Amino acid sequence: MSKLQGLNQNLAKIGFHGSYRPEDVTFLMRVGNIKPTSLEEKEYLIQSGKKHYSQMISVEHPPTNEQLQHFDHAFDHGALRLANEVQKIGNTLIQRFPNQAIVLVSLVRAGVPLGVLLKHHISQTQICYHYGISIIRDRGIDFAALQAIIDEHGCNNIVFVDGWTGKGAICKELTKSLKDFPALFDQGWEIPRLVTLSDLAGFSWLSASCDDWLIPFGILGSVISGLTSRTILDQTIDISDAQQDCRNTANWHSCLIYEHLENFDISVSFIKNITHLMTENPTSDLVHWDNSIRLAQQKKCIDTMDWLAQDYQIDNINRIKPSIAEATRAVLRRVPERILLREINDPHVQLLLHFAEDKNIPVDILGSKLGPYHAVTLIKKIEKNK
Repeated sequence: MSKLQGLNQNLAKIGFHGSYRPEDVTFLMRVGNIKPTSLEEKEYLIQSGKKHYSQMISVEHPPTNEQLQHFDHAFDHGALRLANEVQKIGNTLIQRFPNQAIVLVSLVRAGVPLGVLLKHHISQTQICYHYGISIIRDRGIDFAALQAIIDEHGCNNIVFVDGWTGKGAICKELTKSLKDFPALFDQGWEIPRLVTLSDLAGFSWLSASCDDWLIPFGILGSVISGLTSRTILDQTIDISDAQQDCRNTANWHSCLIYEHLENFDISVSFIKNITHLMTENPTSDLVHWDNSIRLAQQKKCIDTMDWLAQDYQIDNINRIKPSIAEATRAVLRRVPERILLREINDPHVQLLLHFAEDKNIPVDILGSKLGPYHAVTLIKKIEKNK
């Protein structure tokens, strides 16, 4: 069956699609221009409270040959699982929103590859729109971009998409940001309609699993996310004014487009490879998920975070980056102090072990003490009297 059209021309004209195809996603963000900050300086400014992390960004370097080899390993071991779970999530969404357009709003960046794959699957049977917008911890969602989507589509069929949850910080931010938008919540749920591939923190409305596994798109950055950077908020935006003038891109959060990484970009080829696997391995299965599963997982997460904070004497929980994906990104984007692993021989954590050896990062093997996680990175505490 040919794919059903799902491209809103009004928003496509003021958004962009990065290195993706126009029908894959419309990013509703400004393309900014900000000078990079070194990792060490950024870490000091964040921990000293002099700047919020969203006001700065470091240079993203091309993936090394070693990283690409580990990505190939992740793809070989996880691509079929990803193809299967995308279909199960998509089938469940189709069941919950029968015979109507589904509006996917991916949280940039980690939600975007999953959102693109979901759109491909859903579009086989019904209309599906897909947008990418920013949400920033302690700053909230981009209300202007979200309002622009609501103006076009309403609230009732909007589903938010993120790749995974670690300890649930962004999910909590989403819930707090949307407290005045009851139509984005379903009756009986205290959280918005958030879909993830892996919900380790127990904050998703729908998730394929609670497993900490080597999600292929979780170990690369912009080169598998349409060449977009992490989102940036380097200016003060009045929320009420932004919502009233929501199509003025000056009111949107921003990002960079990493054109210098164009030769390394696999965003479209990755989608093509996974959708080919979906075609070759179709399934009509649904996701097994409910509120009791979510809350049980949430308790496991909270108990583990409490233990880690106490045992490693961490007074700021933002220094704990749990899950394979978050731990990997923290090593690449922050200044790591220590890597914690469940098992040293786990094939899913070999990239982290490579980074540990390459960057001389201590590693602790903790077994079941890590709760639902296979890996955690602890961010180094920077002295404020630098």
